[in-house]
Amino acid sequence: MDTFGRILQSSHSGWRWIVLVLLITAVVKAHLGWKQNKNFKPSDKKLALFAMIAFHIQFLFGWVLYFFSPKVAFIAETMSIKILRFFTVEHSLIMTIAMVLITIGHSKSKKKETDTQKFRMIAIFYTLALILVLAGIPWPFRTDLAAGWF
Repeated sequence: MDTFGRILQSSHSGWRWIVLVLLITAVVKAHLGWKQNKNFKPSDKKLALFAMIAFHIQFLFGWVLYFFSPKVAFIAETMSIKILRFFTVEHSLIMTIAMVLITIGHSKSKKKETDTQKFRMIAIFYTLALILVLAGIPWPFRTDLAAGWF
């Protein structure tokens, strides 16, 4: 991988921590707001928006990286080589679904009239996305994927 590819991969790996912090915070606040019938404040709206924007930036990093990474290959053996299958198919598909869920959740929350409904939409869609994101990250303990913490 060339210098651009390494910089892009480092950016993608590092930015995930910002995405995770924002996404987890948005999920926790949305669940608390929903269950405790809190007021949906402008700060809640901004947190959900920033989580979505951060994820979209991460998604764009990922799609550009998709075309530069040696871990993505379109060869006959792709599906039988775990690391190639993960990055070529599984990771990209999981993250695409997560991105769609976050976008739908944010959009639906804006259209709801009550604060409880707004929190509920964010809580449901962002939680589903967070579960997918956590499942789709090539964590270092998944040694067969040869990924690090950063």
